[in-house]
Amino acid sequence: MNTRLHYLTTFPGILDAYFNYSLPGKAVSKGLISYQTVNLRDYTQDAHRTTDDTPFGGGPGMVMKLDPIVQALQDCRQPNSLVILPTPKGTLLTQEVVHHISSYEHLIFICGHYEGVDDRVFQYVDMPLSIGDYVLGGGEISSIVITDAVIRFVKGVLGNQESTQIESFEDKQRLEHPNFTRPATYNEMGIPDVLLSGHHQKIEEWRKLESLRWTLLLKPELIQPDSLSKNDLQRLRTIKASLNRTIDSLLNNYE
Repeated sequence: MNTRLHYLTTFPGILDAYFNYSLPGKAVSKGLISYQTVNLRDYTQDAHRTTDDTPFGGGPGMVMKLDPIVQALQDCRQPNSLVILPTPKGTLLTQEVVHHISSYEHLIFICGHYEGVDDRVFQYVDMPLSIGDYVLGGGEISSIVITDAVIRFVKGVLGNQESTQIESFEDKQRLEHPNFTRPATYNEMGIPDVLLSGHHQKIEEWRKLESLRWTLLLKPELIQPDSLSKNDLQRLRTIKASLNRTIDSLLNNYE
């Protein structure tokens, strides 16, 4: 299946640069995905090809006009399209949302700029999406973030598709375990001995323990009681005992 991507933008060069490197570039060259930038200036009616105007009611900045976007959508939208608008008003992008988006064969991104887009644009959007609680200069970067997460699930894009199944947020919504590669020692920093043991069962258990440990320390909100197996409960006891020993050792230095 070829995943088709359209970007409605006033800065097509940003998208072209992204698709010229690494995985996206290889995916395009293999025909696994295809992309097209649609310059919104081509859908304007004035000599200056203006895509923005001052906001009603006054205020700083400019607002992107609605008509060029609607006209561009009419040209590229199809029955199986999913129209995405990166916006702070959108649903937060999560791995679950990425899975949903990746099931579509045709994605259309509306790339806003300036103070945003005429709010009536939401009447033409299927999925408003937010990549976080911060502001960027334009929707192109947000669209690239969403694209980069989605195309990894297109069959053939990754050399080993199993990579998508063992990373952060995939296994029970937990962070991935730490990873290391050669050399085993660098500037006197080593790696856990178990990874050099060749004992696959012990390595797998270490990875599950560390995944749970780092999720507990950094994103405890991801751990839901109903997601904990009996083995997970034993791992939690192991983590608790380890932390208690560390805390006791630190406190002993001050007694």
